Amino acid sequence: MTRFDEPLGRALDPKTAKLLESSLGLSTVGDLLRHYPRRYAERGELTEIDALEVDEHVTIVGEVTRTMRKPMRNKSGTWLEVEVADARQSRIYLSFFGKASHAVESRLQPGRRGMFAGKVGRFGTPARPRWQLAHPDFEMFDESEGEASAEEFATAPVPIYPAGKDLTSWVIRRAVGLLLDTLGPLPDPLPAELRAREGLAGLAEALVAIHRPRDFADVNRARKRLKFDEAFVLQAVLVRRRMAAASWPAKPRPLVADGLLAAFDERLPFALTEGQAEVGEEIAADLATPHPMHRLLQGEVGAGKTVVALRAMLQVVDAGGQAVLLAPTEVLAQQHHRSIVDMLGDLSAGGLLGGTSVALLTGSMGAQARRTALLDAASGAAGIVIGTHAVLQERVQFADLGLVVVDEQHRFGVEQRDALREKAGDTRPHVLVMTATPIPRTVAMTVFGDLEVSTLSQLPSGRAPISSHVVPAAEKPHYLDRTWERIREEVGLGRQVYIVCPRIGEQEGDEGDLAPADASGAADERRPPLAVTEVAPMLAGGPLSGLRVEVLHGRLDPELKDAVMRSFTDGEIDVLVATTVIEVGVNVPNASVMVIMDADRFGVSQLHQLRGRVGRGGLPGLCLLVSDSPSGTPARGRLDAVAATLDGFELSRVDLEQRREGDVLGVAQSGRKSSLRMLQLLRDEDVIATARDGAVALLSDDPDLSGHPVLRSEIDKLTADERAEFLEKT
Repeated sequence: MTRFDEPLGRALDPKTAKLLESSLGLSTVGDLLRHYPRRYAERGELTEIDALEVDEHVTIVGEVTRTMRKPMRNKSGTWLEVEVADARQSRIYLSFFGKASHAVESRLQPGRRGMFAGKVGRFGTPARPRWQLAHPDFEMFDESEGEASAEEFATAPVPIYPAGKDLTSWVIRRAVGLLLDTLGPLPDPLPAELRAREGLAGLAEALVAIHRPRDFADVNRARKRLKFDEAFVLQAVLVRRRMAAASWPAKPRPLVADGLLAAFDERLPFALTEGQAEVGEEIAADLATPHPMHRLLQGEVGAGKTVVALRAMLQVVDAGGQAVLLAPTEVLAQQHHRSIVDMLGDLSAGGLLGGTSVALLTGSMGAQARRTALLDAASGAAGIVIGTHAVLQERVQFADLGLVVVDEQHRFGVEQRDALREKAGDTRPHVLVMTATPIPRTVAMTVFGDLEVSTLSQLPSGRAPISSHVVPAAEKPHYLDRTWERIREEVGLGRQVYIVCPRIGEQEGDEGDLAPADASGAADERRPPLAVTEVAPMLAGGPLSGLRVEVLHGRLDPELKDAVMRSFTDGEIDVLVATTVIEVGVNVPNASVMVIMDADRFGVSQLHQLRGRVGRGGLPGLCLLVSDSPSGTPARGRLDAVAATLDGFELSRVDLEQRREGDVLGVAQSGRKSSLRMLQLLRDEDVIATARDGAVALLSDDPDLSGHPVLRSEIDKLTADERAEFLEKT
């Protein structure tokens, strides 16, 4: 008997086992049995020859009446024709060519009965037409087999497996069959009461049904169970993580009635939206507890997440603690520093916040400025520290770190958040992670399952609508000419413009997570993406001559980057040609137009993020998506979807539908596989929600899973496997 964890080299012949590992990365019996069919072929109903129709997929039961070797017409060699008669003596002819004709000839001897499945063709003369199956799938009967076997063969779906080089679906099917025939007892990780409540098949039964279905009811029953397996084990991991985090100690940071937060609220020049107030109350309550907050704050571009985060930081400072805001880029860290100091107004006069400075800490700042920031953080003089990943370094210490705010969570992993948590000493800091990339509920439950989720969907007053249009530069060059004219018109009205390019230049140092033209991951054989260093001088010396054009990208000296951004903010630059370094957090209210060159090279959510940089100051926003992609292509379809709606949640679903699950879970770039083989995040929301409820109930009763050792083993495998990195990054 073979075991689930047994190496394939022991269970199968060495050649097949080697092929399975080299082509598909399958090394154990369990790996292969979890390699599910990607689809099922239907052989068709048992059909009488007289009732055939051209191009129909059929299964014929009949007897071989004769075989004939015939010469090829236009080249040397022969092919095999096999005549088969059914019970009514109607005839059909099977055709086999090449090596296959010799391989099957000995099995198709006159007098043998069997089943023949394939697509019906018609040939011959009008007076004597003949039915034909070319290279049909077939199975010959033993003498003991009869019509019952024929019916079963004809109606059973045929599994088609994801295959690889030198490894066909049929080889995989035979190998799976051998394992199923020799598989020993299989412990079931799902508790019997849970299976009964959800109407789920046992694991062994489900594996047989997925690989050897008698009908599609078997397939559906197996899929239901195996999807639930994936959802349940994943949710159990996340629920355990959340329960563990909730048990850690944290210093409560309750509201102070007359502190800095109250003074800040009094000075706000606008009223908080209903959503901002509601989320603020949730966060305030979390901060007051003796256990660390772990909350995800998601909101549309421009929904006011920074104000919510600043209010949380002020609550912690009021309670005697420190807060750190972690940004993914220096440009964004500098922008946050400027905007927070500006929002605080006279509360931060002279760089002071009631005696507590707001410090900026980045990796490339000058030695003296860095020493000052480090000292302020370590001494507690800096109540708020804003920085990049430089804050994660060991020598950066805090006097009393109470809150970690992570901006754009998709740029950071759990291990980086943990590095900051460790800086809080014996207790854990509260953690607030923010993203402007809307997340469908199922992804939030799966990827961010260890975090409570708050959503800001209401935009503050004063945000102007943004109109978006695709500029088909190749099909209609005059549209591109009109784009440059429109920029000149906007600048003439005293407004400013962003032009975004996918690349810096010189084929290196590219910024941004560019989407391939067909969103399939296939290599892009088109011209190189447009670059900032090429586009800016071309525009400044051509259609935008006379305008103040500057560049901004990640390879600029940090001081120069900051100077350029300050100049743009102050209105001293008309057109900023940049990479996606301006994707998040940058706030220039006077910017009214966003032109995205080679827009099809970006993902849907990234395009939505980018266009959120305009329409921020009450001025109507305009986003122009320039592309050479022809209409009707998937790339153009993505752009049309972005132009059609400003609803980030709708676009996030479009984005997700066009990605592999591994991309969604953050593993595609690492080269690792997602553990999700059957579960689909968008389509299986009910399964995920039910699995989560079940995992919460089970772990509430048995936190250590001492009464469920098989399930605990499955969870341990997932968390120990390097593929579990998809749980750590988004």
